[in-house]
Amino acid sequence: MTQNPAKVANRRQFVAALLQALPDALVVTGLGSASYDVFAAGDRDNNYYLWGAMGGSTSLALGLALAQPDKSVLVITGDGEQLMGIGSLATIAARQPRNLTIVVLDNGHFGETGMQRSHTSLGTDLVAVAKGFGIADTYSVDSDEHCGEIASRAAERRGPTFVQVRIDADEPPRALPPRDGVYVKNRFRAVLGLKPF
Repeated sequence: MTQNPAKVANRRQFVAALLQALPDALVVTGLGSASYDVFAAGDRDNNYYLWGAMGGSTSLALGLALAQPDKSVLVITGDGEQLMGIGSLATIAARQPRNLTIVVLDNGHFGETGMQRSHTSLGTDLVAVAKGFGIADTYSVDSDEHCGEIASRAAERRGPTFVQVRIDADEPPRALPPRDGVYVKNRFRAVLGLKPF
């Protein structure tokens, strides 16, 4: 998919449209802005928000995808969080979960620590990295128009997908999801028909 470098997606609109198109997906968020975006789109019991687990979203989602092969698993994270957990992409490529879609909201900055430039604004190409690890369905988009296509691929569950979404480096008002990890874990387990622990 070609990209116009001057064009970017609206992060909140993009996330809301994607989640609306995938109402039954199990959603894992990266910490910080990705969690705020997902929560702002509407809290759901099948949202698993991460707090203080920098780099852990794709690893957690991989385990979930392998444990729940009949459900679509969607990761929504940021470039900084994905860079911290970059090695997880190698394991995802090795395991090839058919039901895992990774959406990286890339503004080229570390939003949670003061908007320092991230590696993606300094030359790192996340699409090339994901492809290099062995995730074949890997591409970049820069507008809300692609939500339907991403949702269709996620629903079809034909293999892991990695999507870099170019977004502006703005900071929408924070919409804070529940911060009680036990509560989030247990309501998520209930969605899967599992008892709390």
